[in-house]
Amino acid sequence: MINDEVYTIDLLIQKILTEDKQYDLSKIITAYEFAAKAHEGQKRSSGQPYIIHPLAVAFILLELGMDTDTICGAMLHDVVEDTPVTLDEVRKRFGQDVAMLVDGVTKLNKVPIFNREEQQAENVLKMLLAMSQDIRVMIIKLCDRLHNMRTLRYRPDHKQRNTALETMNIYAPIAHRLGIRAVKEELEDLAFHYLDPYAYAEIEHILEIKKEEREAFITTIKERIAQRFSDEDFLTPPQIEGRVKSVYGIYKKIFINHKSIEEVYDKYAVRIIVSTVAECYNVLGLIHDMFRPIPNRFKDYISTPKANMYQSLHTTVLGREGIPFEVQIRTWDMHATAEYGIAAHWKYKEGIQGRDKMEQRLAWVRRVIEAQQASDDVEEIVRIIKNDIAPEEIVVMTPKGDSVTLPVNSTIIDYAYRIHSEIGHKTIGAKVDGKIVSLDYQLQMGEICEIVTSKDPGKGPSRSWLEIAKTNEAKSKIRAWFKRECREENIVSGKSALDREFKRYQIHIPAEELEAFLADDLKRHHCNSVDDFYAAIGYGGILLSKIMTRLRERYIRNYKNTAETAQAPTVDPNEKARSTSSILFDDVENCVIKYAQCCNPLPGDDIVGFITRGHGISVHRKDCVNYDAAMKRNDPGEAERWVNIQWATAPQTTSIQTGIEVLGTDRIGLVHDITGVLHDMRIPIIHSSSRNLKNGNALFTAAISIAGTDQLKQLMEKLKRLPEIISVERAVQRHE
Repeated sequence: MINDEVYTIDLLIQKILTEDKQYDLSKIITAYEFAAKAHEGQKRSSGQPYIIHPLAVAFILLELGMDTDTICGAMLHDVVEDTPVTLDEVRKRFGQDVAMLVDGVTKLNKVPIFNREEQQAENVLKMLLAMSQDIRVMIIKLCDRLHNMRTLRYRPDHKQRNTALETMNIYAPIAHRLGIRAVKEELEDLAFHYLDPYAYAEIEHILEIKKEEREAFITTIKERIAQRFSDEDFLTPPQIEGRVKSVYGIYKKIFINHKSIEEVYDKYAVRIIVSTVAECYNVLGLIHDMFRPIPNRFKDYISTPKANMYQSLHTTVLGREGIPFEVQIRTWDMHATAEYGIAAHWKYKEGIQGRDKMEQRLAWVRRVIEAQQASDDVEEIVRIIKNDIAPEEIVVMTPKGDSVTLPVNSTIIDYAYRIHSEIGHKTIGAKVDGKIVSLDYQLQMGEICEIVTSKDPGKGPSRSWLEIAKTNEAKSKIRAWFKRECREENIVSGKSALDREFKRYQIHIPAEELEAFLADDLKRHHCNSVDDFYAAIGYGGILLSKIMTRLRERYIRNYKNTAETAQAPTVDPNEKARSTSSILFDDVENCVIKYAQCCNPLPGDDIVGFITRGHGISVHRKDCVNYDAAMKRNDPGEAERWVNIQWATAPQTTSIQTGIEVLGTDRIGLVHDITGVLHDMRIPIIHSSSRNLKNGNALFTAAISIAGTDQLKQLMEKLKRLPEIISVERAVQRHE
């Protein structure tokens, strides 16, 4: 896991001189010297000089075989963001291409954004737009993230988790779609190490047990195959390699797919590389003759490549020892694409030649950008990458024999919209392998699907399709249709929904002041008027659940006197206490508040406040581990920043996020019963997950939005009355 290698310019030069490709060494050295001067005096979290990082990124790119300008771009990728150097200076010194690469990976730190999630989404969108023009932007960013993940242990715990989560949800899927296997697997393993260290350690322990026996097993298999091949006539002797599946790859099979380690048939793999496609199929026959193939475990990715252009034959067989192992068979060209993905074109072919081929490789980028632009929510782009650019994919065939790649569990609706937006809009039915199926049918690998469309020019999608569709791409296109075709209906529906939420949150805005009150949100969601805002709510482009807390806080800030007169309890002016968001402060004037994520206090908890530097007061529970640790340190300066606070007696008008953990016997319908209770109590679920435990139980965890401890206690009592529930606990919910 730990990579403490320190990269130097001498090490980089030595590697450049040993490469087969020709590099402009003087330009690379000039870029290093320019970056070293710009970053002079800056340190990384590890205490090392900052220049170590750009050097490391350049070294990783060199291993991928990238060109001179990409190496220079890596060396300079942080100078515009972190130093006084401007993009114009980079352009004058190193040319337009290098400047474009640097600009593509530079974050939008100076753009006014509401929260971290939106900042993240804007940065990803900027990278994808730059990537659609030059793929090298994203390859630099992936290598930048890889080195940051290798050194993540030097960062604070909360930043470790946030960075690891972003890596798992965004950068690893992109590396997968670009086909850069080594980068994708290392990013996943590193992120997994920080997101679930206990599961990571458990799998490492499983792999470590009888490690020598496993290595001996793979060696024996390789020797047997080589012996058999010695009697065959190949253009060149095949190369035979062995490997053990990545830690995260095994985790997905064990914990996500609920399999035992014995059921992970591809944890061992033998890779055979030959010269021609004909030899691939010849080798397949030899392997099936030597070992017993396991039924339904053969995949032909040569005739039907994956979306990232990966090609190989996969078959799982049983050795004499009764241990299953996977055999991957491919040509040398296929192997280059499998290992380096789109970077293989620079490593072996000096860049991608031909615009048509580039368009084909990057069609998914265009789909992601188009789907995001059809939405009024900037965060849509992160959801699309997380859910739609997933490693688990299926290939479905059209009646004409074309292949369509989709995420696992995709439905007829997802397939129809992947083919074309208009086909999706006019879908009325479908046939799979010649049989009529419903629109919510989940497609399987290799099926032939024919969409039946309406001839009615006015035919459009149903709102219920938003529940059927699994991909965000399809959902975005459905919302875009309703946005375009049903504006008046959307305005009425959206206005009604907003009025209802305003009433629930006790927000009273004069009609003539509403547009000014919503000005920030109108700009954020690209709405030119309040009617546009209503319409976006009506067709689902704006989710009220995501913006109401912010609107409530703005209302209190802008209409404070009115709000206090109407809702706040009378406060003795001699006590110098003020009511802000239902909290009373002692000796604190005009202060904003936020609820600590480490303990998630709820109305009814005993609380204490911590005066932050520049961010108001952070509210903690008195039993919070951070408060307890602060008190034990006996630091007078820190102790003065903790102040007494209490909940106001006014009724709560906002919901606060907290977490629950429900432990029960693993049974069919357990999650359905739990979510049913939450639905009946009208408690929103922000996100949830469940997993089977080895002892036969199941653990359900959820982040929920709740009014206070009274409602939480009522919820927990109802959950405890469900069949076969063992315990219900309040969890500390960490926000991603």
